[in-house]
Amino acid sequence: MIKWAGWIITLFGAAHTLLALTLDKAARHAGTWFSGGLRNEDLADMSPAGSAYWLSLESFGPPLILVGLLVLWLDRRGVTPPTFIAWTLGAWTAVDAVVLPFTPWPLIALACTLLLIGTRRARRSTPCPEPGVHEPDHNSRS
Repeated sequence: MIKWAGWIITLFGAAHTLLALTLDKAARHAGTWFSGGLRNEDLADMSPAGSAYWLSLESFGPPLILVGLLVLWLDRRGVTPPTFIAWTLGAWTAVDAVVLPFTPWPLIALACTLLLIGTRRARRSTPCPEPGVHEPDHNSRS
């Protein structure tokens, strides 16, 4: 379940970013972005180039890619991701659901649910060691 959650989060972030750049044609403003055209941009009165930038490269898409890849990386190494990732992403998704109800937020809600279930199952199957009981240090020399 953790792996599925990681893939959903990663693909959602990538799809959002790539579709904004291509389908919504945000990339056509790249010349303005990289020539300093947004340096004096007023966020309360954004230009089309500024709006396109915030929809694509400065959106939640790139951070979601990073979070999804981190979840996958941890899972591949047998490390259970911390539950705060799912809870924080879930809270963000709940706000998104209220503000923009007709967006694909249910996919991220599904990923958060899978991540929470997966982390709970992983923690049940590998109990924490008792206090005062230490694992042997395999890196030290005797």
